Amino acid sequence: MTDCHEPGGRAPALGRPAGNLLIALAGPPNSGKTTLYNALTGSRFRTVNYPGATVEYSVGDALPQLGMAARVLDSPGLTSLNAHSPDEAVTVKALFHHPRLGTPDIVVVVADASQLSRHLYLVQQVLASGFRVVLAVTMVDLLREKGFDLDATRLASELACPVVPIDPRSGTGLSDLAARIVAVAEITPPAVPHLDTPTAPGEVRTLYDRAEAIEHAVLVPLGVATRGPLHAPDHRTLRLDTWLLHPLWGLLVFVLTMAGIFTAIFWAAAPAMDAIDSLFGMAVGAVHALLPGSWLGDFLADGIVAGIGSVAVFLPQIVILFLAMGFMEDSGYLARGAMLMDRPLARIGLNGRSFVPMLSGFACAIPAIMASRTIPNRRERLLTILVLPLMNCSARLPVFGLLLAFITPHDKPWLGGIGLTLIYLGSLVIGAAAATVASRFIYRQTEPSSFMLELPAYRRPQLRVVLRATFSRAFNYLEKATVPIVCVATALWALTYFPMGKTVGEDEAARMAGSYAAMLGHWLDPVMQPLGLDWRIGIALIAAFAAREVFVSALALVLRVSADGDALQGALLQAMQGAARADGTPLFTVSTALGLVVYFIVAMQCVTTFVVARKESGSTALAVGQLVAFNIVAYALAAITVHTVRALGIA
Repeated sequence: MTDCHEPGGRAPALGRPAGNLLIALAGPPNSGKTTLYNALTGSRFRTVNYPGATVEYSVGDALPQLGMAARVLDSPGLTSLNAHSPDEAVTVKALFHHPRLGTPDIVVVVADASQLSRHLYLVQQVLASGFRVVLAVTMVDLLREKGFDLDATRLASELACPVVPIDPRSGTGLSDLAARIVAVAEITPPAVPHLDTPTAPGEVRTLYDRAEAIEHAVLVPLGVATRGPLHAPDHRTLRLDTWLLHPLWGLLVFVLTMAGIFTAIFWAAAPAMDAIDSLFGMAVGAVHALLPGSWLGDFLADGIVAGIGSVAVFLPQIVILFLAMGFMEDSGYLARGAMLMDRPLARIGLNGRSFVPMLSGFACAIPAIMASRTIPNRRERLLTILVLPLMNCSARLPVFGLLLAFITPHDKPWLGGIGLTLIYLGSLVIGAAAATVASRFIYRQTEPSSFMLELPAYRRPQLRVVLRATFSRAFNYLEKATVPIVCVATALWALTYFPMGKTVGEDEAARMAGSYAAMLGHWLDPVMQPLGLDWRIGIALIAAFAAREVFVSALALVLRVSADGDALQGALLQAMQGAARADGTPLFTVSTALGLVVYFIVAMQCVTTFVVARKESGSTALAVGQLVAFNIVAYALAAITVHTVRALGIA
């Protein structure tokens, strides 16, 4: 069984309090199961709107106002109890005996009212396995838009279990659902469930035939004429998909949309970034004023506060990225990306299913690698895991933001947006090249591949849901980044401060030259020379192995950036412009900055990603190969970039 999460990302309390019910949620992808989990627990846990997004189980306590003492368990979506992929196996194991929580008291199966015949197959399997079941029916509003209503009483009679229509997005029906759960737990005696998974074609066909018959019996037409076939997409979805799934215009719209998002990251985030920058600059000055002339004051101001501030300043850009992606996810548009990318991915040995974890990789490679469990084909799963560290995660955004800010004019932020778009496209191209090489020489085709995807209908995003998910992701980013930043900032400050301390007065260059960091760093000079850099950047690159975003704070420390009352980012950019190598040549130029951009696109510097890749792939060779090969290739491409740009006559 895999790891679990509780609301807000906190570590779960193992077991469950005496007397509390254990409620397990089960349902197909896109049925609204995880939205129901969020509503029942008040959790900020979030999944994107395409199949396979929930790759771990999540545990949370039911909200007190629902009137039931219960622990709620959410697991990956599945269409039947016959598990066909690793994430579906997680759900089956959690249903029949969770290793920490035990067997669920109640299973709430979630079904889409507009897709009832297909979703009732799972409901019948769960009932036949001996569970006490409550059926929660979602998407009733979409069903009514198609000209039908649901006879919940008739459906309950057909299935011999309680049925509750709900809308977890608005909270409608949650109280009724809680009351039915409590009633079933009190009235129906528990039984020992047994896995009932028919595999014979005749048995499977019988269950689907019965599901279709039940659907026909319980759906009531609204008026004489309906708006078309029940299972046909609504007219709005069909009209939009005519353009958005077009092999040419659909790809163009997708690329332009992403380019607009990346441009907004630089343009719209600028005021908030300036405010955060000034705030941390004033904090540094306040600490220096409170503890003047002391090593403790220097440590707190230049090490801790400046280190955290140098990364926190990029939080507005990260929030905008998550916000834009949230709107696209909640509307159902990003699911179309998988369809658009299926044909290009097939050329490199993957299929559209790999797009789901690859898209998640733009936020963080760790959950993206876990999302690869949704790929039943082992070869394609290993290929996807192999290339995921090449997707530009949010931890790289502060690094790219700083380097692009150094290269682009301050009055032309749209150039930074274009640059960021090219960086993300470049990561896709490099990932495609890596997958092509690996699919031809390492992971050759040995088993058939197929790709089917259920596209959700387009829906108007709910601002409350998107904002809550955005700020939860942003908070989790800060929470994850703070510890390595503080640890690395402490170590680097000590290395750059001692043994000289304040004995050389205000001569920062002499102090740095005599520091422990300089003594250790000079070993890196021969390695950094082909990149046009020196040992100071080498130290910052090594520090980035703790977390990529630490590179920015490490750079501020090795360049001895201290902004008493000034903007930290401005002070860091000024220090970069004035920094020089031992021979007097500028340390940072357009060529060296572009070389660093290329290095960070390719390099695998996250130790946690290495551990997760080893665990999820079951292959030490794959994880070690990623770590060694990606960093060597990153170094080589960075050196080539530096010398190519210089050969073109650009500084």
